[in-house]
Amino acid sequence: MGGLLSELSKKLAERWLTLLVLPGALYLAVAATGHTLGQSAALDVGRLTHAISDTARAPQVTTVGGQVVLLAAILAGAAAAGLAAQSLGSVVERVALAADWGTWPWLFGELAERHVARRQRRWDAARAEYEALRLLERAPRPADRPRPRERHRAAHKCERISVERPERPTWSGDRIHATAVRLDRYANVNLLVLWPHLWLVLPEEIRGEIGRARAALTRAAVLSGWALLYLPLAWWWWPAVPLAATLVVISARRLRTASDTYATLLEASVRLHLTDLADKLRIEEQPMGPPLGGAVMRRLSSPAPATEPAS
Repeated sequence: MGGLLSELSKKLAERWLTLLVLPGALYLAVAATGHTLGQSAALDVGRLTHAISDTARAPQVTTVGGQVVLLAAILAGAAAAGLAAQSLGSVVERVALAADWGTWPWLFGELAERHVARRQRRWDAARAEYEALRLLERAPRPADRPRPRERHRAAHKCERISVERPERPTWSGDRIHATAVRLDRYANVNLLVLWPHLWLVLPEEIRGEIGRARAALTRAAVLSGWALLYLPLAWWWWPAVPLAATLVVISARRLRTASDTYATLLEASVRLHLTDLADKLRIEEQPMGPPLGGAVMRRLSSPAPATEPAS
C-alpha cells in the first residue's frame, strides 16, 4: 500500500507540474515581460535584459529567505493561472460541443439557432450538389459523366460543414452528434442510454483509447482557455495579440481532430461490442442491426412507473 500511495503521489505531482505549473510559469513570464516593456518598447530585448539583471541583484532575491518566498509566489501564481485556464477551457469545451445549446440564455440561444439554420441550408445545398453528381455518374454516355474529382470535391465540401445534417451550432458538436444519428439509423439504439452499460463490458485497452481521446479533447479546449488568458495582456503589450491568435488557431484544429477521433472511437466501440452487451443481457444471438439494437434498448429502457388505481 505504501508503494502504491508513493507511485500515486508521484503521478499526481507530475500532472500538477505538467498541466498547471509549467504553462502557468510561462504565462507569468510573458505577463512580467509585457509589464516591463510596455507598448512603446514591446520588442526591446536589451531593456528586458537590464530589467532582469537589476531584479537579480536586488537584496530581496539574493537572500535564501527571499528566494524561497519568490519561488513559492511563482508556484502559487502559476498554479492559479493554470486553474483559471482549465476553468475557461471547460467553458470553451461546453460551447464547442454545444450539447445543450437549446438551453443557452436568450441572446446566445437565438444566435445559435440562426447559425444552425444557416449551416443546415449550406449543408442541404452541398448535399444536393453531391447527389446530383452521383446521378450523373450513371449517365449512359461517358462524356456526360462528371470526373471523380468533382464528386470528391463535393463530398469534401459537405463534410466540411458537417458529417450528417447539422443539428448543433459547431462542427465538433455535430461530429459527436453524428455518431448518435448513425447508430440510431444503423442499429436502432440510443447512444445516450446505451453508453453507460456498454462501457462496463468494453475491454480495458479500448476504454483506455477512448479515455485518451477524450483527454485530448479536453486539452484542446484548455488551450483555448490559455488564449483567453493571454488576450488581456495586449492592454499593455501588443505581442500578446498574435500569441493569443496562434493559440486559438492551434486549439481550433486540435478540437476538430480530437472530436473526430473521439466520435469515431465511440461509433466503432458500439458496432464491435454491442453483441457483447446483448450476451450479458441474455439476449439470443443475432446479427448486428435494428432487431438486435431494438432488443437491447428494450432491455435497458426503464419501465414506466405503475399508477395506483383510483380509490
